[in-house]
Amino acid sequence: MDSPTAESPNLESPTLLCIDDRAQVLALRKAALEQQGYSVKVATCSYAAIKTLEENEIAAVVLEYKQEGMDAEAVAYHIKHRFPRVPVILVSAYAEMPQRILWLVDEYVLKSELPHGLVRILRSQVQVARKATRSEERGMVSAMAA
Repeated sequence: MDSPTAESPNLESPTLLCIDDRAQVLALRKAALEQQGYSVKVATCSYAAIKTLEENEIAAVVLEYKQEGMDAEAVAYHIKHRFPRVPVILVSAYAEMPQRILWLVDEYVLKSELPHGLVRILRSQVQVARKATRSEERGMVSAMAA
């Protein structure tokens, strides 16, 4: 049996969804995150992003702030509305962000902090989300047993 690599990620590796309208940026981000042990899905539009979230167990979303033809604020709103337990990490070149978008995301990272700042935030957010899911599952098992 082969050991897991970036090409065949470990089944335990969290799956991330990266959203950006630029395929070249997505390819680079995907490669960098896979080198860190993540499984990565990509979407270049909001429709594809929501469909990916519906069909896969996604540990976290990495959302590009400025995109042509896609409103990151609207995308973040739809994700948080339909998938409230999935952390959304916003990536931007802007140091100052409108408060209304910051309320919709779990974390914010500057492009100048990539990739290390993003990986640090992802590790933290994925760990918190996993703990919350396990806690909810234990609560459901306890409620069913009662």
